[in-house]
Amino acid sequence: MSAIKLSTPSSGSISLSPANTASNLTITVPAVTGTMLTNKTAGTVLQVVNATYGTSVSRSSNTYGDTGLTASITPSSSTSKILVMVAHNGCRKDTSNTTLAVQLVRNSTVISGIEGNGGRTGDTTTNQFGGIAITYLDSPSTTSSTTYKTQYLSTNNSGTVYINDNFDPSSPAVSSITLMEIAA
Repeated sequence: MSAIKLSTPSSGSISLSPANTASNLTITVPAVTGTMLTNKTAGTVLQVVNATYGTSVSRSSNTYGDTGLTASITPSSSTSKILVMVAHNGCRKDTSNTTLAVQLVRNSTVISGIEGNGGRTGDTTTNQFGGIAITYLDSPSTTSSTTYKTQYLSTNNSGTVYINDNFDPSSPAVSSITLMEIAA
């Protein structure tokens, strides 16, 4: 019987020779496009999705509304984790004694948040405080497309909070969201 010879990238080769037997042998190759991986090492980054949003938004309500920052990912395995990293820039509050609260939403489920901490100064002055970040390791348990977005509110109905607000309109602030699928 003949052997199957596979070439390796380092100019070597691997030979597959049948055992000395009279029966038929079958090799089953997994149905994978591209690189043939049968086992993914836990912690390996399988894919990365990034989105940005640079339009200034403001809110004077103490109910959550969308910031406009959103990204979707389709996990390759239901056991994968999704590392979500959000950086909201150009955050400020107006002259009212209010704070900015931000929450992270998966599809329609709230999964993490910063409740009323952005811009807390204890006074009624305008405060441009830069940014708010959220990092969250999610377990969506699905292989369906999954959308992550952020929402925000003003903790005081008489005050206004802003995201992506840069006092210089020629140089708007930009927020970003990065989704990384991590093998479990």
